[in-house]
Amino acid sequence: MPAKPTKAEQAAAHGTTIPDVLAPNLNVLFCGINPGLYSGALGLHFARPGNRFWPALHASGFTPRLLDPSEQDELLDLGLGITNVVARTTARADELTDDELREGGQILAKKVEKYRPRWLAVVGITAYRVAFGDRRAAVGPQDRTIGTTRVWLLPNPSGLNAHWTPKTLAEEFGRLRVRAVTGDSPEQLNPQ
Repeated sequence: MPAKPTKAEQAAAHGTTIPDVLAPNLNVLFCGINPGLYSGALGLHFARPGNRFWPALHASGFTPRLLDPSEQDELLDLGLGITNVVARTTARADELTDDELREGGQILAKKVEKYRPRWLAVVGITAYRVAFGDRRAAVGPQDRTIGTTRVWLLPNPSGLNAHWTPKTLAEEFGRLRVRAVTGDSPEQLNPQ
């Protein structure tokens, strides 16, 4: 892991972007809300200490070991990737406007149509609801598809999300992993 960014480096990262970890035909493309300043300063996704994304990936079986954010490109070899609904970094996700989230949802949909991952896993329910106009969306598989890509909503892995413990977060990531490995269709995932 690179050295901890200074407050000045974090402040300078405001409004910058982090490159996606992306390739065609991934098994799962994880999608954050937007990068925080800490991540922006390092140029790495989910880099702030206390963010539970990397531990949840490992505990759920997506990765064979706990990866450091600086190893994010190794995800591609595992058929995984990372992007964001909104690309620009902010100190807090609540700095994003609804218009930005809706525009980000349109950009994300085009990206998904181009790269065709099997699953899009959005980590952040509220942002997803705004970005895709689905106020009733809940954690788990969604009826919505983007092209042939299935959509799964995961809880926000931020350490600030106290509603989900590391154990329950890993269990939900694990539910997605099982579905991604078994190749269940959206109809099998959402019985009526």
